[in-house]
Amino acid sequence: MRVRISTGLLGALILASAFHPAWSAPRDDKGGVLRTLATRVGYVLGTAASCSNISQARVKAVADKFVDVVRTSAASEPESAAILASFKTSLAEGTKDMADKKTDCTAANRDLANLESASAPQAGAAPVTVPFPPSVGVFAAQTVAVVRGVSDNEIRFGASLPFTGPNKDYGYQIRVGIETAFKRVNDEGGVNGRTLRLIAADDGYEPARTAETMKQLYDNEQVFGFIGNFGTATAAVAAPYALERKALFYAGYSGASVLRRDPPDRYVFNYRASYAEETETVVRYLVKVKRLKTDQIAVFMQQDGFGEAGYAGVTKAMRALRGGDGGSILKMTYPRNSLDVEPAINLLKAAKTPIKAVVMVATYRAAAKFIEKSREAVPGLIYTNISAVGPIALRDELMLLGPKFASGVIVTEVVPAVEGYSSLILEYKSALSKYFKGESPDYVSLEYYVAAQIMIEALRRAGPQLDSEKLVEAFENMRDFDLGLGAPVSFSRSDHQGSHKVWGTVLGETGKYEPFDME
Repeated sequence: MRVRISTGLLGALILASAFHPAWSAPRDDKGGVLRTLATRVGYVLGTAASCSNISQARVKAVADKFVDVVRTSAASEPESAAILASFKTSLAEGTKDMADKKTDCTAANRDLANLESASAPQAGAAPVTVPFPPSVGVFAAQTVAVVRGVSDNEIRFGASLPFTGPNKDYGYQIRVGIETAFKRVNDEGGVNGRTLRLIAADDGYEPARTAETMKQLYDNEQVFGFIGNFGTATAAVAAPYALERKALFYAGYSGASVLRRDPPDRYVFNYRASYAEETETVVRYLVKVKRLKTDQIAVFMQQDGFGEAGYAGVTKAMRALRGGDGGSILKMTYPRNSLDVEPAINLLKAAKTPIKAVVMVATYRAAAKFIEKSREAVPGLIYTNISAVGPIALRDELMLLGPKFASGVIVTEVVPAVEGYSSLILEYKSALSKYFKGESPDYVSLEYYVAAQIMIEALRRAGPQLDSEKLVEAFENMRDFDLGLGAPVSFSRSDHQGSHKVWGTVLGETGKYEPFDME
């Protein structure tokens, strides 16, 4: 329920106390009035701080003034601390009521304007500068300059992921990777004194649902930013939503151009290499190392922005290798969120030039289904997949079909081999076994452990007075950060993608991925 403010009373009290030190009300009366004001002023500032259309400088100006009033007028330090604690509680209540839609930004703006008007100095009034202890200044900085999703002891991040439908394994592994990194740093004391928390919502990899989950996470859960959202079609909905609110959109599970504008969108950052970089690398490998002709290479892809992003890398490599426009490429598609590969198989069988390799830009179940069907139709094909396939999930699907379906399948990766023994991999495995007992290492969870570690470093560099702008600056100034990947991570104002490295792995009959050199 919204608290009504008596503007006249508030104005008189703030005006008198802030600008007229000879305020003559008895000390006992002042304490009671200040406690009432703490509840009322805190609530209004909490609602106003939740509105993107209200300048936070306005909120802070009124809040700073009120903290001064409390400090100079309270009877004692304990009374001052108690009143400021009540003020802080009311800030949170105002924020919550805004999230629960019990009030709106129009009302918040009106009430804030009333506070500003009531507390503005009158003509001829002598301003007073009142010093107060550093502890009170820190309190004001941490609780008055309210930042969505950031409290004294916690930073909340949101993720829109598929926990239902054919791609639910991706959502689970992304969450595991992020939470492993978060739990590890939280056990070490957090970041600048704050713990990190992930709040995930299920969109089923359906863009129509993504719009609702983003709203739920931002408005209801009051997250600071977004990490690990899954998919390209969903990113086309989610990224603009975050950008409109100047919220961080980091490490989306997509290598598509929608998250890689030129110049980059200010609040969008990526860890992974792009899909185009992965497919371009694999085409060069097939031609330069395996000695295939370019017209012997076909593409099997999801029929959406995800598939097109990978296809763009193939065409770029073909142009460089063939010259001109790159010539024609057999393009076989399947619908998103389906396993309908029959039309693609028919195109493969009808190809005029015998196909010897298929570059796949698909999710794991569709990829496995295509491999199963095409092995019968065209024996001896080389299959390559990009990292977004979900390497472990793909392996499990293929091993269920039989070792012969798995043997020789190539997957490009955006992290080192999960079976390796580098310091980073051992650290990841140790943390995974500690926080998710019995969980097997996975390329997707490793990627998001790495991505989360990079963001944690950016949060450290942004400092304790965190907001989106400081975090963006921390990312853009990160150069040659050595996480133990074998390649440093760097960002800049013109490049918001931390890594451009692509690793090669090949699946054996035993179900183990082995790294190999693609050069």
